Amino acid sequence: MQHRKLGQLDVSAIGLGCMGMSDFYGPRDEAESLATLERALSLGVNFFDTADMYGSGTNEELLGRALGARRPSVIVATKFGIVRDAANPAYRGFNASPDYVPGACDASLKRLQTDYIDLYYLHRPDGKTPIEDTVGAMSRLVEAGKVRCIGLSEVSAETLRRAHRVHPITALQSEYSLWTRDPEDGILAACRALGVGFVAYSPLGRGFLSGEITNPEDFAPDDFRRIQPRFQGENFRRNLELVETVRRLAAARGVTAAQLALAWVLAQGSDIVPIPGTKRVKYLEQNAAAVELRLSANDLTALADAFPRDAVAGTRYQTQAMAALNQ
Repeated sequence: MQHRKLGQLDVSAIGLGCMGMSDFYGPRDEAESLATLERALSLGVNFFDTADMYGSGTNEELLGRALGARRPSVIVATKFGIVRDAANPAYRGFNASPDYVPGACDASLKRLQTDYIDLYYLHRPDGKTPIEDTVGAMSRLVEAGKVRCIGLSEVSAETLRRAHRVHPITALQSEYSLWTRDPEDGILAACRALGVGFVAYSPLGRGFLSGEITNPEDFAPDDFRRIQPRFQGENFRRNLELVETVRRLAAARGVTAAQLALAWVLAQGSDIVPIPGTKRVKYLEQNAAAVELRLSANDLTALADAFPRDAVAGTRYQTQAMAALNQ
């Protein structure tokens, strides 16, 4: 497995997003998830991404059990700041206040069965706490030895710059793929100017760019993609046409559409680390193999022609969630 640098962190060129093992993408199978985590370790994947809100903490617990004694050899990233309510599973709140930070960190450490977190992200700003105050509280976790590096997720370039003046930011995590190009509007440039690494979540468009999703009715009843704009009605049909062109290009190269889409993200810069999520060994192995795929200038041009930047139909999230982005 090739490696890339996120500040002082040496991570596998492709990480593993663990969210779907516990939440949001239909039925859970703990045995299959544990097998996937085990296979990731054997393939040389050393960068694992979770959050305290995934499965309301159960995802961190799963990862902690899977890593066990191998914890020192991997890079664990987790997040805080999105708050859920056990009595109302649909509720999503935000808390980035300095008083909230240490308790959130301690709870994650306990669930992960570790005494330090390699990369601790603010999942979302809360819209009322100055980023300087939140990052100041996070920096005290670094001083205490509970956190090695600090990250931010889905913030604006200006917020990143303000945060970086308080404490060095190691990585910014945002959605980035062929069908989500928002980071190209100043975020990537700001990261590079500051020496901040970029972590691309959903590099496969929540599985859509794999070419294996052909009917929105195939989603499980509790799969959150059912209610996301890009997976509904006419948007779904239009986006499926775009993916079909990616599938044809991938077939011509003898690879899967997912591998081609991941190779495109990897080709956007050596400071970018995609973290495709999966809960199945089969897809993990396919994703990991994408690091060996080299795209020529002609390949990149063909993909640009097949999937123009603004061609995707529909917003990433519903209105309320969209309002929490790029603050």
